[in-house]
Amino acid sequence: MGLVAGWKKLGIIAGGGELPEALAAHCQATGAGFHVSRVAPFADAGLAAYLGDEFNIGEMGARIAALKAAGCDALVCVGIVQRPDISQVKFDQRGMEMAPALLAAARLGDDALLRALMAEFEKDGFKVVGADEVLGSLVAQAGAWGAVAPDAKAHADIAKAAKVAEALGAFDVGQGAVVCDGLVLALEAQEGTDAMLKRVASLPEAVRGRADARRGVLVKRPKPMQERRIDLPTIGVRTIEGAAAAGLAGVAVEAGGALVLGKDKLVAAADAAGLFVYGFTPNEIG
Repeated sequence: MGLVAGWKKLGIIAGGGELPEALAAHCQATGAGFHVSRVAPFADAGLAAYLGDEFNIGEMGARIAALKAAGCDALVCVGIVQRPDISQVKFDQRGMEMAPALLAAARLGDDALLRALMAEFEKDGFKVVGADEVLGSLVAQAGAWGAVAPDAKAHADIAKAAKVAEALGAFDVGQGAVVCDGLVLALEAQEGTDAMLKRVASLPEAVRGRADARRGVLVKRPKPMQERRIDLPTIGVRTIEGAAAAGLAGVAVEAGGALVLGKDKLVAAADAAGLFVYGFTPNEIG
């Protein structure tokens, strides 16, 4: 990585979830230079084991100064950061300077906000990279990954859910949809994938599958205007567990357009539950 990839030391701006720790562990295992800049209070406690520091969402000046002091010349922004109540955020001077542009972008949607945030980091001389540039092995591959493959009915649900997710993404809303026998059961918004799957699990079994008669699929794919350096769709073992609890037959993601955390464990969990995990290509959708 490092010089070959176009940077010397990577700053990991880390929110919550599995991806930030997976990325930090990868950098540590490969000997790549990195520094974890945790976003309080969202970053998981386990990240404190890695060299780095922690600032709240408004302390942008302190964060940037610390990243520069650590020798970082590139940044990757990963993990879940919920939109805060701005009235409760304590901004430092640099944060106050950035706030107008970020707030204006936030009104246009998440992707616009992320683009504005990246532009601010680039003004300070950082190269902003995507997690897929660091962890190429995590990018979703085409085809069925485990012992179970989608049948014709599941392929039809995948195609419809993919089109619905694309339409939803055009409004900069979410990256996921659940479809069962052609019926749209759920669309992902601000609650995230795990909460969406819990909603599906609470629906009557007449419209969804169950453990002994699985039906329906969760599809995640990038938005049409997706800023792929920051917010690629991600799935992990928890996604499989949520889909299984909702009675779904499987999970599908766009090949090359999603990150897969702990693929071996994910496939094992899917096989054990009798679910398929599938990477579709855009030309399959029609």
